[in-house]
Amino acid sequence: MKVIPRAARVYIGCALLGAGACALPALRPGAATPWSTVALLAALYALCELPARCRVLGRPFGGSVPMGTGSFFPVLLAAALLLPPAAAALTALPGSLLARVDEPPAAPRRAWRAAATALAVWAAAQTAGALSCATALGHGPDAPDFPYALLPAGAAALTFCLALTALDGGIRATADGLPPRTAWRGLLGRALAPHAVHGLAGLMMAVLWRSSYGPVSALFVLLPMYISCWVFAQYHRERAAHQATIRALVQAVDIKDRYTRGHSERVGHASVLIARELGMAEERLDVVRFAGILHDVGKLGVPTRVLRKDGPLTPEERRVIELHPEYGHEMVRGIGFLGEARSAILHHHERMDGSGYPYGLRGEEIPEFARVVAVADSFDAMTSTRSYSRARPVPTAVAELERCAGSQFDPRMVAALVRALDRHGWRPAVTADEATPSVLPAPPAPPVSPGGDVPTPREAKTPPQREAGAPPARAAGASPARAVDGPVEDPDVRSRERA
Repeated sequence: MKVIPRAARVYIGCALLGAGACALPALRPGAATPWSTVALLAALYALCELPARCRVLGRPFGGSVPMGTGSFFPVLLAAALLLPPAAAALTALPGSLLARVDEPPAAPRRAWRAAATALAVWAAAQTAGALSCATALGHGPDAPDFPYALLPAGAAALTFCLALTALDGGIRATADGLPPRTAWRGLLGRALAPHAVHGLAGLMMAVLWRSSYGPVSALFVLLPMYISCWVFAQYHRERAAHQATIRALVQAVDIKDRYTRGHSERVGHASVLIARELGMAEERLDVVRFAGILHDVGKLGVPTRVLRKDGPLTPEERRVIELHPEYGHEMVRGIGFLGEARSAILHHHERMDGSGYPYGLRGEEIPEFARVVAVADSFDAMTSTRSYSRARPVPTAVAELERCAGSQFDPRMVAALVRALDRHGWRPAVTADEATPSVLPAPPAPPVSPGGDVPTPREAKTPPQREAGAPPARAAGASPARAVDGPVEDPDVRSRERA
């Protein structure tokens, strides 16, 4: 997000004003703020964030340290348990401003993170104070009041989690234009368990800090946090390697099939738009994006002369191209992190009425991700200008999708795409280097019935029982069920016949 919408700027400004109002009482004369504790905790939190910003400090983690503000929330929760609310809010500011920012613009993102974290710490400290946490922690030789001390610590961690969740949902709604229900969906569920662990670690830090051993003993609590960050860093590096593998596969497809250069990335983007409108969980969005990006990876198994043929395709050549979903499934079936994306790659050319390929599935038999990718694939094919056809206007493409909803496409997916386009818009693109859209005539209306070089559709067969995720076995020499030439062309076959 390079340009922050006005609503988001106003929201960030309000958060900054609120954070300032919360921290201001600690700066007033006579406030009796324990500055030594504030300084130590603020410096400790800032120091914990430095490895993510400094390459030298990050080298022990392999040069990839995905440590953000959330990695060291125990320090902030310990501050909420040890300090008055206004002073606790101050401890969050240096570390939040120093924390790593992966996407521009950096300054507004840091300001937002500092304000949100300060507000959450302030709210947590208010809750801890209301439950007499200072007394429960004990001091010096006085032992902490267990198990009662768990109550203010747990309540403070819950308040911290609720405050951050509410604020994060608000920034998603204003910055990304998401409806409120979608903006907050899943945030609390994903945050509860980590914040519960952070709350326990913060309680241990606070107890050791107030004990006769002093603040130095509290530092040992951070050692497990650094170990967990190291483990997460390894996961981050593995995920980066997965991303690089996917990019390499997509680039290979784009090089081989010059007619659809850039198509895969746009299908991945459109698939995410549809999935968000359907309210899919956040963890599934990455998988559906992978499904869209890799849906045509099987073209690597199709001869280049067939992919780049300018004239009409023979029935044999069509059968070769229509094998690309199965080729793609075989290529990615061993990549575990793709999950549901593998079935989408295999079935994204199935149709709701059962006339698609490769296995003639119908209706709900078609995997959900495959139905999403099918709509995104056809929409981008219709709205992209290529060397052999001019892009159709978005309203025309939407009308075609709506006309075929129920027979070719899942109506829910089409409706979700329409809502997403109304909210976010769409920018068609030229996808071939030699495209000259200014001299291309408008494409003719697609035929409604089979004809020309389209082979006669055959009866679709139910796929036999097989191992999960594996394509059905096929008799030697047999070909997959052919698709009916419906109102919306097959983006991998029909468009070439108009060349």
